[in-house]
Amino acid sequence: MTDGLPDSLIPYDEIVQEALRAVVGRVLTTVAENGGLPGEHHFYITFKTQAPGVDIPRRLIERFPDEMTIVLQNRYWDLLVDEQRFSVGLSFNQIPSKLVIPYSAVTGFHDPAVNFELRFQAQEGPDDGAIGHDPAENDGAVVPVEDGSNVVAVDFKRKK
Repeated sequence: MTDGLPDSLIPYDEIVQEALRAVVGRVLTTVAENGGLPGEHHFYITFKTQAPGVDIPRRLIERFPDEMTIVLQNRYWDLLVDEQRFSVGLSFNQIPSKLVIPYSAVTGFHDPAVNFELRFQAQEGPDDGAIGHDPAENDGAVVPVEDGSNVVAVDFKRKK
């Protein structure tokens, strides 16, 4: 890029991320309306556990103080989806739990059945660095197969 370009007064990065997060909502809406996942599809959803609007059990926040990945595959229930968030029932160590996750907290969405992936910048907190996190631990998780590349990563950098 040319150093002489002015900073944009239009927040393109935020607009694009919001639009891509809507993809997650649309996919989850389709699954909820159809009563389950079609074929071999399943989802790994990574989110910031302490983002505004996230409502998960305290024991999960204590175990995953920054970021957590859940799997929607075989053992989930009560998937409810609206324009701002989704909620779902999952079991962790055979303890049923309800999770409410706003799309603004989502940092990753992966469907290993077709190797489709979206990654987002976190919309909260001062730490912009990528921090590793533990793998998904809700009951019934499977290891994804990496064989192709349908990854969409949104990683805009703002000039300070």
